[in-house]
Amino acid sequence: MDAALRDRTRRLWPAGSFSTEDALALKAERLTTVVIPARDEAATVGAVVGAVHTAHGRLLGSGLVDEIVVVDDGSSDGTARAARAAGARVRRLHRSGGKGRAMAEGAKVAGGDLVVFLDADVLDTDPAWVPQLLGPLLLDESIELVKAFYERPLEGRPTGGGRVTQLAARPILSLLFPDLGGILQPLVDVARRSGASAIAQVDLGVRTHRNRPLSELGPMARDVLAVALARAGVPTASS
Repeated sequence: MDAALRDRTRRLWPAGSFSTEDALALKAERLTTVVIPARDEAATVGAVVGAVHTAHGRLLGSGLVDEIVVVDDGSSDGTARAARAAGARVRRLHRSGGKGRAMAEGAKVAGGDLVVFLDADVLDTDPAWVPQLLGPLLLDESIELVKAFYERPLEGRPTGGGRVTQLAARPILSLLFPDLGGILQPLVDVARRSGASAIAQVDLGVRTHRNRPLSELGPMARDVLAVALARAGVPTASS
């Protein structure tokens, strides 16, 4: 990380920029929480929690992560049970409100000064993602948000991201918010409030998700489009 320390104005960090030791050295007395929103992810959430808990938890791992919170977004399967068994604190929402609401709830109940969001449906969670995501926040106080970018295999071929991101988020952002064109997976609210320079990007390499049918992706794409249009001041039927 020496080169990165010499250039604190950087906003794009290649894979492997921050090791666990790097992040621990920068952490000092700050507390960190990993939040994992999940709905009907009993098959995978335990492995995601377990990877983080074993590598970075206070009891088993490095101590980089002070707590892990799984927000169970109205699951009808054993998501909450699997998450607790793997070492997470579970916040249950009895009625699903979507991933955005689950993330907001996780941020609200998190005890950490810094929050890392991970997905519950990833099949190959790498503990190295946690210091990579925390690193820019710990290093540079002007950074408010760290976004991951990665290759996501679909039918054995890399896609550069999820289908909703590729087909809905990126096209509409490029049309409505062209100043965010250099940010691979931007969050509009942070950019509007503090400028695109407040967003850092980190490469996580390859992540393999459980691929969902289009019937499940449609509502997510609609929500993404609705939010982008609302931020641009474009009225919609749901406005």
